[in-house]
Amino acid sequence: MHRFRAKIAVRYLHAMAALCLSALLVHAPFSVAADMADSAPIRVGILHSKTGTMAVSEQPVADATLLAIEQINAQGGLLGRRLEAVMADGKSDENTFALEAARLIGEEHVDVLFGCWTSASRKAVKPLVEEMDSLLFYPVQYEGLEQSDHIVYTGAVPNQQIVPAVNWAINHLGKRVYLIGSDYVFPHVANWLIRKQLHIMQADLVGESYVLLGASDFSSVIADIRRLHPDVIMNTINGDSNTAFFHALKRAGVTADRTPVLSFSLAEAGMQRIPVDEIAGQYAAWSYFQSLGGSANRAFVTAFHRRFGSVAISDPMESAWVGVQLWASAVKSAGTSDPRVIRDTILHQSLDAPEGTVAVDQNSHHLWKVARIGRVNRQRQFDVVWSSGRALKPFPYPLFVKRDEARALLNRLYSGWGGQWSAPAPATGGGHE
Repeated sequence: MHRFRAKIAVRYLHAMAALCLSALLVHAPFSVAADMADSAPIRVGILHSKTGTMAVSEQPVADATLLAIEQINAQGGLLGRRLEAVMADGKSDENTFALEAARLIGEEHVDVLFGCWTSASRKAVKPLVEEMDSLLFYPVQYEGLEQSDHIVYTGAVPNQQIVPAVNWAINHLGKRVYLIGSDYVFPHVANWLIRKQLHIMQADLVGESYVLLGASDFSSVIADIRRLHPDVIMNTINGDSNTAFFHALKRAGVTADRTPVLSFSLAEAGMQRIPVDEIAGQYAAWSYFQSLGGSANRAFVTAFHRRFGSVAISDPMESAWVGVQLWASAVKSAGTSDPRVIRDTILHQSLDAPEGTVAVDQNSHHLWKVARIGRVNRQRQFDVVWSSGRALKPFPYPLFVKRDEARALLNRLYSGWGGQWSAPAPATGGGHE
């Protein structure tokens, strides 16, 4: 970890030098100006991928974050000051996320960061927000095995997503499981947890494959699936590779009625580019679906569509919006936006959110959340087929995992990838798998 932090420090120094030279990093603060008091704005950072393989998933999350900021400004801002959003592009690359986080905190002087999607990007940013005494709101479900006083995790942890979804799938879809994921830390750890759960439930792992982020060639994976005939495919592919994966399944005759896919990272926004006959009937596990009822969700969906058009709204988008609202509530309670104060005040916040009531867990900095499973319909929306019915307390470390075992796994992955949190792309040409 010391070696990693040293690397981050070097990256930060390089980033600052580049800023002085005006040669490497170009930025353009986005001001949501309104007729408010002349006092200095509260600057907040939005750090998501606007380019690269993750842009299809992350740009809508950035939009949801911006919507929350604009709504707060329309109501008079915070503490008599407007919020000013400073946007940065992580470019679907964990090293760029680290550089941009350092720039936003150290040069742009933002009081809080909202951002990251992949666990690789979050893990690259985590040492920075800790060492620079800042605060990150992370909006995506993830593999757990982590907690930090400098991060508020508004997405689900395994006991709120992976564990109940695997339990449901084994009981309703079948016991022969194939695992497919992107080649970075979240899918590897998620599948490690799933393997443990399959063993406990006396289910069978028939195959497991990984592809690089951005992969489009799934020929060997599909051949594997057709040969092994699993009952269910559990999918932790991230980004636009999902489009190629579901197209390859359909072309090979692997259909939802015979071999369904249960996805843990594919939501409404990411599947709009997938033809409906390739995605209808498949499953996904989240806390939020756009199709949920309730006045809070209807108001949220209406506001988002009024601002950004008829865009499909996903769980990470809602979680991002929730994160801004919880932060704003903490700022009002504290009477300051100083992250050193907000880190304590945030622990006492709750919200009647579009997904239902959420609350910050004081022990873990994660949220109490409802677990849900949805089935894709012909409108590319989800019909809820199962729900926990109540908010679940977050356990970043599942009860069946030993912490020293988890640390050893994370260290092996990090070292095996050459000191980063995702598999490096081949130095020369070659296949994606």
